[in-house]
Amino acid sequence: MQWMPHATVAAIVEEHGKFLLVEETTDRGNRFNQPAGHLEDNESLIEAVIRETLEETAYTFKPESLLGVYHWKHEHNDTTYLRFAYIGSVTDHQPNLALDEGIIRAVWMSVEDIRSNAMLMRSPQVITCIEDYLNGQQFPLSVITHL
Repeated sequence: MQWMPHATVAAIVEEHGKFLLVEETTDRGNRFNQPAGHLEDNESLIEAVIRETLEETAYTFKPESLLGVYHWKHEHNDTTYLRFAYIGSVTDHQPNLALDEGIIRAVWMSVEDIRSNAMLMRSPQVITCIEDYLNGQQFPLSVITHL
């Protein structure tokens, strides 16, 4: 059997000093995460992050740059993830749209709230992505090629 990492995408959205997160149920209790999810077959990374953000927050996401690619092995389930995190903005909130199963709500949190609740983040990638964003890290969307 061939080993393969899980390819995921995440949206990094800041408005007025607060970051868009989702509260979701996990096997370790409720946790916070960026809007994020798995890349599906025949889908580009950009299409995936737009879809996942809409499904988890009811906002339309517009990617503006790539924050980075993150490699992480989950200590609880031994799964390796490759996360493609995109910086962007959201519009067109559709409050009546049903959110994905397991998503409790979308929430806007300050960086102070995120840091002080580090133990409630779904993975260390959440805070790492926020810190990289705050440090000004970003790359043009053109660094990822979809053929």
